[in-house]
Amino acid sequence: MRDIMAGDDRICIAVIGAGKCAKKLKDQAYAVGRAIADEQAILVCGGLKGVMAAAAQGAREAGGTTIGIIPGRDRSEANPFCDIVIPSGMGEARNVLVVQSADAVVSLHGKYGTISEMAFSLKLGKPLISLVQWDMLPEVITINDPIEAVRKAAELARHARNRG
Repeated sequence: MRDIMAGDDRICIAVIGAGKCAKKLKDQAYAVGRAIADEQAILVCGGLKGVMAAAAQGAREAGGTTIGIIPGRDRSEANPFCDIVIPSGMGEARNVLVVQSADAVVSLHGKYGTISEMAFSLKLGKPLISLVQWDMLPEVITINDPIEAVRKAAELARHARNRG
């Protein structure tokens, strides 16, 4: 486990998406995670399987730091690529914590949990970049390339930090 100091000024980028997914989506998530580490950002996610595990694995293998905010209370439920596990005990309500902890959010394909996190991102004013077009959410920036999506998220996160 890596130490994160109180004065750490790295940006945090949340990765949201399906807990169960096919290899193609896992590969995209892995690329997103690696790109987050390459940006010297901290990856935060829901800490479970699917997109969350693949993104955390990509970040970890690229030397990045990963945080998983899990729905239950048992740390062992987290995927093995989370450096820091935060057991929320809040069930799906932990989605708010995942988004609130981030300076920007990158969304991959998912269902209702992902949609809720996207809505919280917009409600909380967090930059939201998606690899999937969501017609119901025109405020979302859609970028199909995982690396470019992370670059845009990092740019917007740094800009927001400098304003604040």
